[in-house]
Amino acid sequence: MEATRTVGEAPAGLITVEAEKRLAREGPNEIAAHAGASVLQQLLSTFSNPLLIILLVAAAAEAALGERVNAAIVVAMVLLSAAIDFFQSYRSARAVERLRAQVAPTATVLRDGRWGEIPRRELVRGDVIHLSAGDLVPADARLLTATQLHVVEAALTGESLPVEKEVGWVYAGTSVASGTAEAAVEQTGASTRFGAIAARLAERPPRTAFELGIREFGIFITRTVLFLVLFIAVVSVALHRPPLESLLFAVALAVGLTPEFLPMITTVTLAQGAQRMARQKVIVKHLPSIQNLGSIDVLCSDKTGTLTRGRMELERSVDGTGSPAPSVLDLARVNSGLQTGLRSPLDDAILSAGVPGAAGWRRCGEVPFDFERRRVSVAAERDGAQTLICKGAPESVLAACAWWQTPEGVRPLGVAARTRCEDTERALSAQGLRVIAVATRAMGLAAPCGLDSEQELCLAGFLAFLDPPLPDATETVAALRRDGVAVKILSGDDPLVVRHVCQAVGIDGADVVLGDDLDRLTDPALGQVAETSSVFARVSPQQKTRILQALRKRGHIVGFLGDGINDAPSLHTADVGISVASAVDVARDAADIVLLDRGLSVLHAGIVEGRKSFGNVMKYLLMGTSSNFGNMLSMAVASAFLPFLPMLPTQILLNNFLYDLAQVTIPSDAVDPAYLARPQRWDVRLVRRFMLVVGPVSSLYDFLTFWVLLGVFHASERLFHTGWFVESLATQVLVVFVIRTPGDPLRSRPSALLTATSLGVVALAVALPLTPLAGPLGFEALPGRFFAFLAAATLTYLLLVQVVKSWVLPRFTPQSKARALATS
Repeated sequence: MEATRTVGEAPAGLITVEAEKRLAREGPNEIAAHAGASVLQQLLSTFSNPLLIILLVAAAAEAALGERVNAAIVVAMVLLSAAIDFFQSYRSARAVERLRAQVAPTATVLRDGRWGEIPRRELVRGDVIHLSAGDLVPADARLLTATQLHVVEAALTGESLPVEKEVGWVYAGTSVASGTAEAAVEQTGASTRFGAIAARLAERPPRTAFELGIREFGIFITRTVLFLVLFIAVVSVALHRPPLESLLFAVALAVGLTPEFLPMITTVTLAQGAQRMARQKVIVKHLPSIQNLGSIDVLCSDKTGTLTRGRMELERSVDGTGSPAPSVLDLARVNSGLQTGLRSPLDDAILSAGVPGAAGWRRCGEVPFDFERRRVSVAAERDGAQTLICKGAPESVLAACAWWQTPEGVRPLGVAARTRCEDTERALSAQGLRVIAVATRAMGLAAPCGLDSEQELCLAGFLAFLDPPLPDATETVAALRRDGVAVKILSGDDPLVVRHVCQAVGIDGADVVLGDDLDRLTDPALGQVAETSSVFARVSPQQKTRILQALRKRGHIVGFLGDGINDAPSLHTADVGISVASAVDVARDAADIVLLDRGLSVLHAGIVEGRKSFGNVMKYLLMGTSSNFGNMLSMAVASAFLPFLPMLPTQILLNNFLYDLAQVTIPSDAVDPAYLARPQRWDVRLVRRFMLVVGPVSSLYDFLTFWVLLGVFHASERLFHTGWFVESLATQVLVVFVIRTPGDPLRSRPSALLTATSLGVVALAVALPLTPLAGPLGFEALPGRFFAFLAAATLTYLLLVQVVKSWVLPRFTPQSKARALATS
């Protein structure tokens, strides 16, 4: 069999100028647009908020009726809010795109007569690409040369086993299992076969827990807004107030209750979290996955490169009896040196252990590695004789053996001999060594090499490798456990090796579940086993996926760390798919999070950053809903009893705008260490309960302010508006220092930026009635005695909220952490 097949004359590829022209004419090589929205699209989306549109329409109506000052103020509030939203979101989006570019998939392309790496999206028709094991095929391309090329086409055909390719085409959406090839790109992007399928079957991916939480919260707020607006409308009609004024008041009330800055606060918070995670060498491809990363309570991973260094070193080369046998290493060198599949760390260790083993040998054929057989065979010829050399998992190789090599010569592999060989392998594995078996078979020179060749093999012996645990693995596993994340190891390795490594780093490996055992379990039974067991060995890719599905069905948020071709299904199945920058294209493309360094310590830092981002988003939600609900409740009640509106529509909008302005710096705030010590999830019931309990506390102080203004100061309409505007803004802004922490606010310091914006907004509210803007805004100067009341009311309000807060929010104490871990 020829090692390489050439189809026609290989073209020289494109020159850069021509490629750029084609890219501009045909568009990027993308199945779906992953690029960020244009500036214009983002600007227009800022005004897509229905409430902002209603405000602009109402402002136009006011202007038409001669109320130009009020109309101008409304428009100014809308434009300022939209401008801040656009600026913060646009800047954050650009930062995330820069981070995503660090792990953008690439393709090896022949341009200007030289091979080089370019972003996959820049491929065009006519490009010549190079493919090797582990690559995703980036476009539909016509094969020019192929060397033992095997391609996984499951995405197109559903066939899980690799297909050998000698001539014809390779298609986007498939991946290279073994071999190499050069191909000419014929179709890109949506024009590919995969693109056509994606266009027909385009479906929104399942919503993440983060997106479901936002959606549920939005529905809840919408219902509350509709109720209050309808209430105001009924009251206004009953009191015979001007229709336009009542409409503006109702709409302004709706805006005041709605946290319209939530999308911007969320985007900025997550983007800043992504930037902090990048400094920790964790790259985020999709912003919502940050929150999911902070929410995971189960992390599933292989042990190699996670618990161990991921650098194999050859320890021993022995025969079936355990006696030293250098010839086993010699045979393995030939296999590793001639195979065209994805080279594993074991191959690197074999080839680095002495002189190259393939010298004088010529490859005649190959049966690539797959994750069902767990072995690879190479047919090689030397000195006129052809030999099949097979290496792989010991039980897989032994199952294909009928003979074994002894010091006395080749002998049949009977029951006793097989048991002795298995004992040798188990003894090596029990010492924490990774073991593979090597076997051979003589073949005729013209004999084809295929799956049928892997029978009647002769066991040459075993190679044992050491991959020592990482120095910080034990500490990181313990830290994850303290922080509420259970680590489960899903490995294809020998159970003895897996148990040894897991126990060395503090993971309970007493009960190792084997892949064969999983196949006999129903889904409910598997869920129970996955819940209680921490170590799984000899598991296939399909079995890994079943374990992840079982854990998710039991309510866990599951992260999966993988870097191989076989890990792509599991990366898709997990709530958070995590890979490493050195992973194959297939795994890196399927992942939500990419680690620039291997190891659990880097991932642990990313989990903590995810919880910080989630914590800051929740601060805005709790503060915004409770404070806004209290103020709007006060307005709704007061409007039914006062002879005038409790606050003018423009004042409500200004109040809401200044409040949101004070909260723009929440993404910079610190998060309590105790809050970071457990997984966090969306809980709309908590938000609703907090709003319904803390909001009325705010209303009590509003009613107190009404009484003081009317009963003590005998306030006019303008003085009433001014006094309540200042009091409501001061209390709802300064309460951030209480709500921002579940614990004692005196022991949890806010960030300097949050402190500055909060105090600055309150100072601006106090100063506004003394400025030339007071008249157009409907304000007037407040008497000095009012500020004594304001100080006392604000201080006691914050103290009361602190007391009430302890009834509503969970306390993140060491005891609560212990209870959470005990029940997880």
